[in-house]
Amino acid sequence: MNILIAPDSFKDCLSAMEVASALGRGIQKIIPDASISLLPMADGGEGTVESVIDATRGKILRLKVMDPLMREVPSFYGITGDGETAVIEMAAASGIELLKGNERDPWITSTFGTGQLIRDALDHGVRKILLGIGGSATNDGGAGMAQALGVHFGGKFGDLPIQGGGALGEVEQIYMEGLDPRIHTTEIIVACDVSNPLTGPQGASHIYGPQKGADEVMVEKLDRNLLHLAELIQDQLGKEISEYPGAGAAGGLGGGLMAFLNADLVGGFDMVAGVCGLREKIREADLVITGEGKMDAQTRFGKTPFGVAQMALKLGKPVIGVAGTLDEDASLLYELGFDLLMPIQEKPGKLESSLKNGEQLLERTGERMARLLRMEI
Repeated sequence: MNILIAPDSFKDCLSAMEVASALGRGIQKIIPDASISLLPMADGGEGTVESVIDATRGKILRLKVMDPLMREVPSFYGITGDGETAVIEMAAASGIELLKGNERDPWITSTFGTGQLIRDALDHGVRKILLGIGGSATNDGGAGMAQALGVHFGGKFGDLPIQGGGALGEVEQIYMEGLDPRIHTTEIIVACDVSNPLTGPQGASHIYGPQKGADEVMVEKLDRNLLHLAELIQDQLGKEISEYPGAGAAGGLGGGLMAFLNADLVGGFDMVAGVCGLREKIREADLVITGEGKMDAQTRFGKTPFGVAQMALKLGKPVIGVAGTLDEDASLLYELGFDLLMPIQEKPGKLESSLKNGEQLLERTGERMARLLRMEI
C-alpha cells in the first residue's frame, strides 16, 4: 500500500514534517511493509518556508533584517534544493508577532525588512521568489519593501524616507529608476488567500488596521493615505491596484508587490502544492492522509487539509483527516472529499497537555489508523 501523508503543521505544537513523521511511524509499527511518502504542506502562511524546503530538500538561510519598527532582528528564508527558488514568509521580517502588544502601530510600522529578504534572495541568484504575506504588522502599501529594493519616494521637500502608513500621504513622486534590475528577470509569486481590495470599507485599513493597533481615527487616515498611493501608482506607473482582489492583503503589501515588482497573486495552498508536486504524489498514492491542529467547518475556506482533500477527490483517492481538535461541525467535511476524520485526543484533558504530548498522540493515532486499514471485513 502506498500512503501519502501531507499535513499542515499543528500550530504551537509540531511542524508539518514532525506531524507527518509521527503518523508514519505509527502506521509502520502495524503495517511495516507500507510504502509511506511524507510531504509536509502549508497554505502560504506560517510554516510555508519549512514545508517547501523539506519537500524540495532545500536549505534555510539566516540573516539580520529590520523589523516593523526598523530594529535589527534575526530572520530567515529558504532556497529550494535546485537553488532556483526562494521561499519567503513576510512575517519573518514584518510580522505582528515580532512586536509586543503596546508596540503595534501601523502609522509607523514598515515592510522594509521584507524587501531586505527579497534582496538577499536575489544576491543568491534565484530566478523565482515565492512570498507568503500573512501575519503582517504593517499598513504601508509595500512602500517600505520597495525602498529596500531601490525605489525612491519624493515629497514636497525632496527624497522622502517612508516608515509606515502615516508617511504615504506626503508622497508626491515615485522614482522607479533605482529598482534593483534583477527584479525584471525574476518571477515573483505571492501567496494571498484574501480578496480584500486596497482601500474602502473592505480594504486593508478598515478590516485589518484595528488588530494592528489602529483606532477609528487612524483607520480613516490610513485608508486615505493608501488611496493617495494608489492614485500615484495609477498616474505615474500606469497600474490600477486599488480595487484588485488581494491588493489589501498585509496592509496593502499585496498591491505594492504588484505595482512595484510586477508580482502575481495566487492562492497560498495552490502555490505550495505546485512547488511541492502534490498532484503527482497523490496520483501515485493508494491513500492520502492530511490534517492540522484544528479541523472544523472553517477548514473548507482555503485551509491546507481541504486543498489536499479536494485534489485527492478529483483523482479518486480516499482521504483521512487527522486533527488535534475536531469540532462538531467538522462533519460537514465528509461531503467535501474526506472519507474519515480522526482526532488525536484519547481522553479529556487540558490543551497544554495535548501540546506537550502531541508527537506521541499522533504516533498512536497512526497505529489506530493502520489497524483499521488492516481489518478485513
